[in-house]
Amino acid sequence: MYEAVRPRDATVSRLALTVGEYGYDGLIVRATPEDLETVTAQAAAVPQPVGIGLELNPTDRQEASGAVGHYRSACDLLLVRGGTPDLNRFAVEDPRVDVLTAPMAKQGDVNHVIAAAAADNGVAIELNLAPVLRASGGRRVQAIRSRRKLIELLEDADAPWVTSADAADHLQMRAPRDLIALGEVIGVGADAIETGLTTWGRLLERSQRRQDPTVIEPGVYHGRPEDRT
Repeated sequence: MYEAVRPRDATVSRLALTVGEYGYDGLIVRATPEDLETVTAQAAAVPQPVGIGLELNPTDRQEASGAVGHYRSACDLLLVRGGTPDLNRFAVEDPRVDVLTAPMAKQGDVNHVIAAAAADNGVAIELNLAPVLRASGGRRVQAIRSRRKLIELLEDADAPWVTSADAADHLQMRAPRDLIALGEVIGVGADAIETGLTTWGRLLERSQRRQDPTVIEPGVYHGRPEDRT
């Protein structure tokens, strides 16, 4: 299981230490295009398995398309922050995207069409638990309801998802058992939380296979079959 973190208020090394203490297999470090070089250098200095998740925050579909093409080869995982119907649709329809994050921010939503496209293109949708963990009152209640709905849609469509506490520092991080227990309490389900934490690692493995120079397209390789055994 992996956790995806934002090193805003803590260094990558401090976050990696906490990940190890909490029993994760590794971590995904979210970076923006502006801090990608710095985050990558910090990640290279830690012993734990680390993947770089470059998170794009485009304003519209045209900007998103250009950024995906430009940055796809610069990171392990490519994340697109949604939050509008058009951006959500764009992200799940482009197989170069690994994860659609924040799909329900702003005026965004996830429906059966979005979930089906995510399943068809192998794009994971983020189940972000930050509002459940750190909001209060009506906002927390709404966050719980929306996440129940999200999981129902994704399970019905057999679409992939990732789970995150979206921590900005080590104090906001939670152990896998804590997030799994939270999923059970809020009605999302323990299995859904565990699946989402595991999916980060699967996406990282998929990305590494795709970047293999012998890969022509998924399932098609250049070279002799015996060279891949």
